[in-house]
Amino acid sequence: MKGKRVNRRSLLIGMALAPAVVRAARAAPMTLRLSSSLPNNPQFANGRVYYDNLVKRLAADGLADRIDVQFFPDNQLGQEIDVVNSVSLGVIDLMVTGTSIWANVVPLIGLLDLGYLFESFPQQTKALDGGAAKPFEQALKSGANVDIIGWAYNFGSRSVLCKSPVNAPADLAGKRIRTLPNKIITECVRLMGAAATPLAFGEIYTALQAGVLDGLEHDPPTIVASKFYETAKFYSLTEHNFSALGVFCSGLTLTKMDPPLRDQFLAAAAEAAADTRVRGLEAEKEALESLKQKGVEIIACDREPFRKLVAPQSDEFIKAHPEAKAIIDIVRSTKA
Repeated sequence: MKGKRVNRRSLLIGMALAPAVVRAARAAPMTLRLSSSLPNNPQFANGRVYYDNLVKRLAADGLADRIDVQFFPDNQLGQEIDVVNSVSLGVIDLMVTGTSIWANVVPLIGLLDLGYLFESFPQQTKALDGGAAKPFEQALKSGANVDIIGWAYNFGSRSVLCKSPVNAPADLAGKRIRTLPNKIITECVRLMGAAATPLAFGEIYTALQAGVLDGLEHDPPTIVASKFYETAKFYSLTEHNFSALGVFCSGLTLTKMDPPLRDQFLAAAAEAAADTRVRGLEAEKEALESLKQKGVEIIACDREPFRKLVAPQSDEFIKAHPEAKAIIDIVRSTKA
């Protein structure tokens, strides 16, 4: 009899607590994994800056208890090309990266890597908002089931960091300059005069140390955050690419959200990207000053000779992708 009374009491307690347990289960936040190849640097790494801005926006919009974003910097979830596939498959939810790596999946998006396509980041924003972004977004959605849910800037235009001074295209002759594993940007650097060398981001530092590379092309904050200045001391402002930064989200992740929550999340993600653009412009100036302090010589080289060498690249891209002409026309007609 005593045992029966205990069981009955447990049953009654369980029944009383059941509604609270159900409410708690319903209130459990949706966990999203956000990947970045850059270090966990809140000042100069665009992935970390975007993550911080997204968390702030979610909190401001009352979504902190409904969406929990976990951040994985420094290639913790794999090299970028592997993360791209994981986002497409829904294994990883979010990725903050330059658009270049996605050209391996959707070739049209490689247009954004064309040398000297943009004149500045503000011009880029106007062009993308003016219709240039839609073809990329549609192609990525249909080709990889991935949505671009925010547009920002890589933190500074891409220029050449080298172990020796680069003032003109001739100075790049024979120099092994790392590029992304992407045909468009590799061709751009080759046209500039270098021995363009595709290599995964996580392998750059050791390759510079070992002498496998003579340099790389990247933006100032990334060079500071990744400490590439420790192995090369000359930064030439070729500014050959004002690289767009995208927030890429798995389509499968978005389908798991209730429509109202999805709309709120997408709004917060876009606002966080706009916040990141502002920080990007500030970070470039700060990073250049930091490089000077670390003993790097900043070379204000003449960009025009490089621009002339790279000019045929856009025409060749249009021949291969006729649909690109309308996008390039939008960009060229846009003034900052």
